[in-house]
Amino acid sequence: MKVIANGTKVFRTPLPDFSTIALPGIGSNEQVVARARESFEKIKAASEEMTEALRETCSSSSRNTTDYGLKLFQISNANAASALDFLIDLCGSKSATDVLTLSAAQTRKAFDAASNQNRELWVLAQRLATETGEPIRKHLTNVFRQAG
Repeated sequence: MKVIANGTKVFRTPLPDFSTIALPGIGSNEQVVARARESFEKIKAASEEMTEALRETCSSSSRNTTDYGLKLFQISNANAASALDFLIDLCGSKSATDVLTLSAAQTRKAFDAASNQNRELWVLAQRLATETGEPIRKHLTNVFRQAG
């Protein structure tokens, strides 16, 4: 028993020495410690591998999401410019035939532009999905290989 400065009594019970306790059917304590150490090293390696996978995934996702967002801005700008050009041309038309001709041309131009823009966005979305999942797949494969 020990008494500390404020008069409180502190009882110290010695902890048992676990290194001398035999564990039947498991092996010697050294073997148990060695297996535990090996397991902890595997867990540590797996944790580091998954941390790296998440870092790569976030980096890839961020980069690809930025590319996708920038493409949306470019598309929006191109579509706005096309619409303004059409309105300017429409204001200069002299007859209903001119209006119909300009409208038909603008419709075809808008349809072609939308088809191309959707194709570009689809490619970026596929790249985003593929590149975001790839680091996780790669690192999980490494983790399972190390665990085996």
